[in-house]
Amino acid sequence: MRTYKLTIAYDGTRYQGWQRQTNTDNTIQHVLELSIGQLMGYPVKIDGAGRTDAGVHARGQVASVELSRMIPEKELCESINRYLPDDIRIAKVEMVPNGFHARKDAKGKKYEYYVDCREKPDVFSRRFCYHFPERLDLERMREATEYFVGTKNFTSFTDADISTAEKSVFREVFKIGIVRTGEKFRFTFYGSGFLYHSVRIIMGTLLEIGMGKRESVLLPVVFAAEDRKSAGFLAPARGLFLRKVYYQEDVI
Repeated sequence: MRTYKLTIAYDGTRYQGWQRQTNTDNTIQHVLELSIGQLMGYPVKIDGAGRTDAGVHARGQVASVELSRMIPEKELCESINRYLPDDIRIAKVEMVPNGFHARKDAKGKKYEYYVDCREKPDVFSRRFCYHFPERLDLERMREATEYFVGTKNFTSFTDADISTAEKSVFREVFKIGIVRTGEKFRFTFYGSGFLYHSVRIIMGTLLEIGMGKRESVLLPVVFAAEDRKSAGFLAPARGLFLRKVYYQEDVI
């Protein structure tokens, strides 16, 4: 057996998220497994580094797969892509030591979220950007990001049923950066990992702070409450991208 690391880009607009599901075949994982299985001539199982939600995109999702024989990396990449729809692409294939697991071996993740604050949405980016026609205070939001940095209990910033869905509610956020270009904003999240909907809830909270509807100095109270209702709204999926997954050899 040979293990391969796949770096994957996809437009998640029409899919029900990454993870395979029993009630639908319309997931990224299912399409990839079906395509690779057709190529190899037998069923395969791939393991993704993260479970992006319905409508969320990726520029650097990572998956691992075991195949029965060695195939040159470039040849395997090109062959898989021939079986895939236009909104999913294998960007890179690497043969890695057997035992590598895309999720278990991940050391961190980078997400990006895009917001368009103009009166009318951009014609070309509207599917990949949250149209939010409000005036945002950049410095207020930047000050607020510091409250999220470090290892914290993110119960208030998840929609997961903590008692059953997550082994731990603690996650480490390394940094949150914000860049403004005209009336568009790019938010970048670096962390060890994130709970279900966590990035999107943090985004909603930061936007409320940017609008002046919430004070950043009260964020410690939100964390201490351990109550989803105390945090901000859930920002839409379409603005979110899984940008990169970090492993031992990467610098975060």
